[in-house]
Amino acid sequence: MTDPNRPFSDDERRGLYRAIHERRDVRSQFLPDPVPADVLARLLRAAHHAPSVGFMQPWDFLVIDSVEVRARVLAIFDAENDKAAHNYQGDRQQTYRSLKLQGILESPLNLCITCDRSRGGAHVLGRNSIVETDLFSTCLAVQNLWLAARAEGIGVGWVSILDQHQLAKTLGLPENVYPLAYLCLGYVSEFLDQPELQAKGWRSRLPLNGLVHGNLWGQVLEDESLLAELKQ
Repeated sequence: MTDPNRPFSDDERRGLYRAIHERRDVRSQFLPDPVPADVLARLLRAAHHAPSVGFMQPWDFLVIDSVEVRARVLAIFDAENDKAAHNYQGDRQQTYRSLKLQGILESPLNLCITCDRSRGGAHVLGRNSIVETDLFSTCLAVQNLWLAARAEGIGVGWVSILDQHQLAKTLGLPENVYPLAYLCLGYVSEFLDQPELQAKGWRSRLPLNGLVHGNLWGQVLEDESLLAELKQ
């Protein structure tokens, strides 16, 4: 076991920031190559080492390689995606319909990360005031897995256009278990230079310096050196 107090080397720091900045939501670039068991185990272990409020660890992981199960999930996506398209009109709707928003069958593996909302009992340390902290904690597990996957050369795509009740029924989830993230995993032909939605003109990344406030909402940062750094 490594010393947890050992400083990160320059290479280790660069690797961490590289994974953060080069992480992508992958939909179109999946290869059929299987994800080796040892690699998948490392990803799941990284997810399981996420922080959680009260150390409740509310997550479970459904590893889905069944084509039949994935086809049923795809049918849920198709219905919800058609509904979503009607939120837009004209050229915007046409652009929406042209977007590839899932890789359920193209990826060799799907993974559903769930949140057991009863785990830890009725009174979880730190959860009295904000009951959603179980959901927040599970999101941290998703992020851990996503960054580890990028470091392993594995693409991840989050399929969010799903009816969660139908998804839970399809996956046979207990009533107290919420399907928080349905993910597509696999090796990819490439990682795009920028997020796909940005590349296709759907949205652009917001400038960070406009999102950082000083002390109170809307108040300008007084630290000019930090503000200058944020503008870079």
